[in-house]
Amino acid sequence: MDELRTFLEQQQMLALFLTIAIGYLVGEINVKGFSLGAGAVLFVAIAIGWFAPKSAPAPMIGALGLALFLYTVGIQYGKQFFMGLTSPQGIRANVIAIIGVMLAGVVSLMFVKWAGISSGTAFGLFAGSGTSTATLQAALVATGTKDAATGYAVSYPFGVAGPILFLYIVFLIMKPKFEAVSTGVEFHEIAVRNPDYFGKTLAELMPALPPGVQVTALRRASQNAPASPAFIIAEDDVLFIVGPSKDVLGQAAKVIGEAAPGRFVKDRKDLDYLRVFASKATAVGRPLGDLQLPGEKAVIVLHVRRGDTDLLARPDLILEFGDRIGLMANRADFPGLRKFFGDSIRGTTEVSYISVGLGMAIGFAVGAISIPIPGIGKMALGFIGVLLVALILGNLRRTGGINWTMPLSANKVLFNLGLTLFLANAGMSTGANVVATVAQNGVMILVLGAVVLCAIVLPVIVLGLFVFKMSYDEMAGVLAGATGNPAILAYANKLAPTDRPDVGYAMIFPSMTILKILFVNVAAALM
Repeated sequence: MDELRTFLEQQQMLALFLTIAIGYLVGEINVKGFSLGAGAVLFVAIAIGWFAPKSAPAPMIGALGLALFLYTVGIQYGKQFFMGLTSPQGIRANVIAIIGVMLAGVVSLMFVKWAGISSGTAFGLFAGSGTSTATLQAALVATGTKDAATGYAVSYPFGVAGPILFLYIVFLIMKPKFEAVSTGVEFHEIAVRNPDYFGKTLAELMPALPPGVQVTALRRASQNAPASPAFIIAEDDVLFIVGPSKDVLGQAAKVIGEAAPGRFVKDRKDLDYLRVFASKATAVGRPLGDLQLPGEKAVIVLHVRRGDTDLLARPDLILEFGDRIGLMANRADFPGLRKFFGDSIRGTTEVSYISVGLGMAIGFAVGAISIPIPGIGKMALGFIGVLLVALILGNLRRTGGINWTMPLSANKVLFNLGLTLFLANAGMSTGANVVATVAQNGVMILVLGAVVLCAIVLPVIVLGLFVFKMSYDEMAGVLAGATGNPAILAYANKLAPTDRPDVGYAMIFPSMTILKILFVNVAAALM
């Protein structure tokens, strides 16, 4: 064993990546739907750090990991974050989450006096119950000790498993019902048979159609052409319509006439279907309505597929790297359209290191600014600066020729890489201290971690469901954002198959991350 310990301490990079590999292997262990995921890296790192204390890599690796994690969070959720600050729904969600997070912070500090734990351990309990690696880093820096890692390691499992358990219990009690949500786009061909619309323009027809239905093209005299609001409808014209579901399109068919399947799509001499990838910087980050599409004949944007969801092609829809755009155009214009959008799978995975470098540099510059706080003194923003700048850039999305966003796949890679590096570094550098503290305090510190977790979760559930009368899926999104772990959001989506958990999480997760970091910094300065 001594030889292995010496070997790991001499080969720090080997020890780091071995920790990551074993951590993810442990994280994949699933017990009745629960798994630690990336969080298992922390516990494996603590074990490695206890066994070989000098195997920990340089602190710069952990700092880089945390910066990457915060930057990708801000870039991804910047738009939703600012919407949450101004919309009634977002303000309500943030108020509920703030109450839960602040109560957990106060309870954790009370344990310093009541249970005799150190302030660093208390901050670690707070950070772990909210599964916030950024807050752990703030606690380590603010207290100047490694006690925070102990509290974090103890409360982190409660921070992941606790909210999932509460969501499951509330689900069993409430038995909520959810409306079916369509994640696709449906197409329909309808022959005009209703005489009320003979001689009317398409603009006059549109108000009679169900919300979300668009007339994109039409067929007359064996020719297909793009739809125009000024086009005058005649009997037996075939309209090609797009909508969110078959039921909605069925309602539209009853208004216009009757289904005429095949009459439009089988004739492709005028218009044919083309799907391209958005991978060119000049096309990404701009609304569809602003794009000057090439081609001698008109081009129709039918839909945009983002991830696993089809989106209606609204003029205000902003393209992102990796979007797949469904077009109807003349085949002669296909090469020009492919060139315009880029149409490269490889391009959808590439990152602009110019934008990442500038964005993170600005973030660190903002983080270096010292802000005077009455009664406390000056406090530097630190890593909060990186998150704040990333949120602003994620909301702007594009400045001149610079795209601040990045492909979703690339964002996820950097997100997980940053989180993994930070957790591994934090665990390996504090492992010996964590094991010694847990062995000394035993069951007591485990109970404290569970209590802090309940202080976050219970107020969100009670206020959300019974005071603000939220639906279950909306409350689940707020709870996932307040506690922060993506595993909780994934479980909320499993129980509630709507988009509300995702919306709630995106609106408040960044603001709660900032609040947790500020709470630790301010409380540490006051203490």
